[in-house]
Amino acid sequence: MIRSSITRTIALLLATGAAAQEPPPTKAVASAEPAMSTGNRFTEAGGEALYVQICAACHQAGGKGAVGAAAYPALAGDARLASASYPVTVMLYGLRGMPALGRMMSDAQVAEVVNYVRTHFDNHYGDAVAPEDVKAARP
Repeated sequence: MIRSSITRTIALLLATGAAAQEPPPTKAVASAEPAMSTGNRFTEAGGEALYVQICAACHQAGGKGAVGAAAYPALAGDARLASASYPVTVMLYGLRGMPALGRMMSDAQVAEVVNYVRTHFDNHYGDAVAPEDVKAARP
């Protein structure tokens, strides 16, 4: 009798969800539209939109990088960005764990995101990359 009472109580708790307390849902962070590019090309326009939708997943919103399942280098205050050709080359050819994401972008998109990173996150490199520079560096 006691066993069946306990079994019924457990079943009732499970059925009503009282046994499993889930945390309240968190509010989603606003992002640029569309939520994701489709196909084999990125569709975002503008350096900030490209960074938010593509780069921030690894390098984080503030460009501070992350360490966990992998190491994602910080872009904030990165002296290697002083050479405009460095981030263009990394975007087009990849580097260690970073894929060659620039191959899925137009020359203008690569220039926009490179210029965005080089002028944000405590980076102050004013010599802008032009789409023609990216075109010349492509494989």
